[in-house]
Order: sequence, then structure tokens, then C-alpha cells
Amino acid sequence: MALSLLPAATVSARLATRKPTPPAAPSSLPHRGNPSTLRLHPSSSSSSFDPAAAAASTALQCPHFQLCSGCTHEWNLDCPPVLQEATEFFKSLGVSDFTFESGGLWGWRCRAKLAVRGSSDTPLIGLYQEGTHDIVDIPMCRAHHPNINAAVDLLKEGISKLKVEPFNEDLGTGELRYVQMAVTTYNTSLPLQDRYLNGKVQVSLVWNSRNEHSDNHEKLSSLSNFLWRNGGAKSNNHLVHSIWANFQTSNSNVIFGNKWRHLLGEREFSEHIGGIDISLDPSSFGQANTQAFNSLLRKLQKHVSYGSSVVDLYAGSGIIGLSLAATRKCRSVRCVEINKESKLSFEKSVSRLPKTIDSAISWHNTDASVEPLHWLKGSDVVVVDPPRKGLHPSLIDALRKVALTELKSNQAPESSIMKVKDEKRPWVLRAREASVHVEGNTTLDKSQTWPSTLIYISCGWESFKEDCRNLLSSRAWYLEKAHAFNFFPGTQSIEVLAVFKHGRQTAKRTKKAGKKKKTPKLSHNGR
Repeated sequence: MALSLLPAATVSARLATRKPTPPAAPSSLPHRGNPSTLRLHPSSSSSSFDPAAAAASTALQCPHFQLCSGCTHEWNLDCPPVLQEATEFFKSLGVSDFTFESGGLWGWRCRAKLAVRGSSDTPLIGLYQEGTHDIVDIPMCRAHHPNINAAVDLLKEGISKLKVEPFNEDLGTGELRYVQMAVTTYNTSLPLQDRYLNGKVQVSLVWNSRNEHSDNHEKLSSLSNFLWRNGGAKSNNHLVHSIWANFQTSNSNVIFGNKWRHLLGEREFSEHIGGIDISLDPSSFGQANTQAFNSLLRKLQKHVSYGSSVVDLYAGSGIIGLSLAATRKCRSVRCVEINKESKLSFEKSVSRLPKTIDSAISWHNTDASVEPLHWLKGSDVVVVDPPRKGLHPSLIDALRKVALTELKSNQAPESSIMKVKDEKRPWVLRAREASVHVEGNTTLDKSQTWPSTLIYISCGWESFKEDCRNLLSSRAWYLEKAHAFNFFPGTQSIEVLAVFKHGRQTAKRTKKAGKKKKTPKLSHNGR
């Protein structure tokens, strides 16, 4: 269960025992983030330079460090330990202009799942201590958006006043098991620079009952009314966006059950990110660091040509695909996602797209690793955003097969055997039908095209390295660009955006004296 609550990717080495001596950040690392958040390194000749002050400017300074399992290092938050390794890894693959964006170092987490334990008199709300099921109370978490901490304080007050019993794992008793806090900064009535700090919190209470009609439903109603009365839209301190209930009685490590109920406040939870307005239900996956995610989307968009046909695998609620449809005027965008709970959020986000968008958009509820060639066919660009374990082997094989095969418009790397299998497995065919489909006015090219660009978004560094080597080993793809983002300051994790191109990378020719200038030789696909 502890892994479900960690706010960052599992790290390969714990740094909690490191002595608090601030090391200098390597000067060779390619910092290219927001200047307001990156540490400046003054000249050594400057008499006013204070190394201790410089180190403190990027230190975690959190009272919960070493007890809480969330953060793994407390110094140089703008320089994750893995960054040097990443720089050398990409350089070895021919990417010398690898970039890293640091972004905000504190108050970046806008989505947090927290366990509720202890007693009604002394409630504990936080994360598990590493390797245990002992809860560490984290009321002053430096990673949390400040309003998450404020909402947690309000929830604790309600628990104590109303005698709500926190969950007891050993006995399976109690009423409140977990809480999810999600911050929306979408507020067009405020100036842009004021919206983030004034974000409102969607509170999702995971209640230890089967539904809202169980014996303890009156406690749930009382607690939600307390939160709304003291933090809702008509309170003196408007903090709470909305209140939801999730019902869960399982003894497993799964946090959420299948039943959700909207209790109070706004039903629509919106955010402006990647150039579009999106909607997220509390059951949908959402990035914790929305500012860093927005930076990644803006970078990603630059690597997609206007008018491309895109398939977005592991799409979630389709934020990546929809942002490309809107900003790159894509001919078509297909989003493929295994979690059916994301469908509603996708539909709501589609409804908020500008009416001027002329793109065929669809969302498919299926496993991208099942018959992946079907999803690759007809696309110029494939975007993958897999979980930490990386790409499924079947998808890697399909990408290698597509890139290795000299494909003509009437050819496909599929065999007749695959078609026979489809006929015997009607559920595969049903999965290919779009659960959500928006028809564009643009006439699509019906010829068989295959991806020439692969954009890989990774939250698992070790799995990405393995997938990268597997893709490049066939020499059918080459790595063109790589960028990294500081999605989880205080951890070993970085988010990687890698751009692969179909074909072989052309080596740079050196000009020889006395020789006639020749036109550089291109690979078979013109790159």
C-alpha cells in the first residue's frame, strides 16, 4: 500500500542518510528551465557570494524529511541526482543538446492521495513511513500546494469535532480511509499571475462503506457539510472547490472503490493546460505537477508537424492528444486508454475544445498492447506515455517491425493469421470501435501510412533506458531530441520527453580542403 501513496517514481537509491552538506551542482548539467526557479552560480571572484545561502535557496527545508517516504533528498532540488547520469546517457546516443527544466521547487504538488489513520481526537493524515504501515503526519509538507495543507487542517478539525473514526487497518473498522486532495487553478476572474496560489481544492473522501446508504452515512453527510460550511464558496475563507465521496470496503491495497458520489460544490473540475481547457473527474488520472506538465506539453507540441495524424497510446483522459489536436491542427487524433473511468473526462474536455478545430478525434477503451499494429497504422506520429514499468514488449516489437519494414501504401506488416484471430475474438474488434468519436470536416487520406515520429514520455528512468536501447538496437529508429522536466523535486525522479525518428541518423560530414562541396547524403526517409 505504501507504493500507492508515494508521490514520485520509485528511486534506485535512497539518499535519506546523506549528511546535510550541500554539494555544488555540476556546472556541465544543461539547466534550461525557468530562470526564476534556477539557482544562479555567481563568479567565484564575487566577494558577496555565500555558498550556504545559495544552497539554502534550493533546499527542501521540510520538517517531515527522513520520516515521510515522499522526498528522498533535501539539497539542490533543482538538480536531481539522476540528472548527471541522464546527461551522459543521452550524450552517448548522440544527443548533445539534452535539456532540463527545473520549474517550481516547492508547493508544486496539486494532487495528493493521503491515508487517514490515528483517532478522532488525534487524526493523522499523510504517507506511510518507508517500509511500514505507520503513518507520518505531514501538515507542513513543502511539496504540497499550500491550499492542500490548509484543506488537510480543516479536515482534521472536522474529524475531531464530529468524532469521525479514522480507518483501522488491522481491524478493518473506522469510517474515513483516505482522502484525495486535487487543486484547480482555473479561475478566469483572477489575473493570470494570481491564479496558482488561489487554487481551490477538490476533496474526495474515501469512506469505509459500500454506498451512501450504509449505517455511517450520516457521519459522511455531517463531515462534508462541515467542510463546505467552513471552506466552501459562501464561507469566509473559500478554500474548497467541491466534495466527493468514494466508497471502499476492500482489504486490498487499492485506494479507490468503484462507486463515486458528488456531494457538494461544483461538479466540473477544470484546468487550462497545454493550450486547452480540460476536465478531470476525481477518478481520472491527473498529473500532480500541473505547471511542469504544461511545460512538457508545450515542448512536445513543437515536435509535431501541423496537420499530422496522431495516435496517443496510454492516453488517460486524452489531454496530450487533445492539446495536439488544438495546437497543431491535426488531421486526426486517436486516444487509446485501458481505464474506462477516463472516458467521461475525455468527453467533457472534447466539449470544451474550440469549435474551429477541424480534426477527427476518437477515444478507445482498450489495451494498447493488444494488436498494437492496428493502432500504429494510419498515423504519422505515435505518442506513448506508459506507466513506470515502461512499454509492453508487444508494442516495442510492433514499433520495431513497422520501422524495419519498407512499407508501401498497400502493404502492412500484419499477416492473414492476425486477421483470422480477429474474427475469432470479436471483443478485439469491438475495442477498436471508438467509445467517443468526433468527426472532422477534413477528408482523411485513406492510404496506409505508418509513424515516422515516436514521442516517448517517461516517468520511469530505468524502464525508459531499457526501452530506448531496444528501440535503437534495430537501427530502424534513432534518437533525435531529449528533454527532461523536474516533475517531482526532492526525489530521484525526472520526467523524460524523447523524440525518435524513423530511419538511420545521418552522420555529419566534415568539409575537406580542396574538395568540391557535396550534397549531404540522406537516409531513405529523407532525414
